[in-house]
Amino acid sequence: MSPTLLVLAAGMSSRYGGHSKQTDSMGPHGETLLDYSVFDAKRAGFGRVVFIIRREGEAVFRERVVSRLEPHLPVALVYQDLADLPGGFTIPDGRAKPWGTGHAVLAARHEIHEPFCVINADDFYGREAFVAMAAFLQSPPPAGLLALAMCGYELRRTLSEHGKVARGLCSTTPDGLLRTVEELTDIYQTPTGAENRPPDQPVRPLTGNETVSMNMWGFPPEVFAGFTAGFTEFLHPLLHHPQAEFYIPLAVDRLLQSGAASCAVLPTAAQWFGVTYQDDKPRVQQALQAIVDSGAYPAPLWA
Repeated sequence: MSPTLLVLAAGMSSRYGGHSKQTDSMGPHGETLLDYSVFDAKRAGFGRVVFIIRREGEAVFRERVVSRLEPHLPVALVYQDLADLPGGFTIPDGRAKPWGTGHAVLAARHEIHEPFCVINADDFYGREAFVAMAAFLQSPPPAGLLALAMCGYELRRTLSEHGKVARGLCSTTPDGLLRTVEELTDIYQTPTGAENRPPDQPVRPLTGNETVSMNMWGFPPEVFAGFTAGFTEFLHPLLHHPQAEFYIPLAVDRLLQSGAASCAVLPTAAQWFGVTYQDDKPRVQQALQAIVDSGAYPAPLWA
């Protein structure tokens, strides 16, 4: 069975000036970063793509994204909804922020019944990463544990010189399995590496060589049950915290620590880049132009 690509496209782009990074032109012929990810996934063997979006953005998303991709592979849309909560919970007063990427994945639980890969809509992951993930998802799963996967990237290659970024900091076992993943939300580039500077907490120096998650995950469909349990556990103490988010790394870490899953860290030499801030855009456009000029992609991409 061909795996499915699940794309997180419901973000609010608050650090990008309120504009939609998902539909912003980056390639030499107006392509988005999302176009390149879907193109890479398709040629790696993925059979369809599912987008998680917000309902209020559906019309624009269909016009700018779905219409471009439907001629090339099947497309489905699902919606991240604040009211999509486990039984016994209701939206607290004042909650406007989405519940996070782990909750977004759960929005696809009724649409996806095969192995799938999760990515961000506004990141460039590189062809090699999709090839490695497709091979993992199409391999026979081991008996017993849920077999998860993550493509890991070197922290220094994922930073922005224009402000803070959030990254999942990973530790691995000697045989390449993910041991823990820690979500750091205030990482800043420094001349010698990076620092995590959370408000009202000590500064944490980082070398820049650490392996981080860029939200490229491989999951079997059975993972939805684990995410549901994790989200329920998350809500009990944090339901009324207006900024609290249920991140994918938090959900994965819970499964790992409980012994219910193992997670392979897939080695990849693929180059990652993305846009967190408007000032990141020129650098990304230059990088894409260079890759296209090398012959790695046709131009226009969907010609």
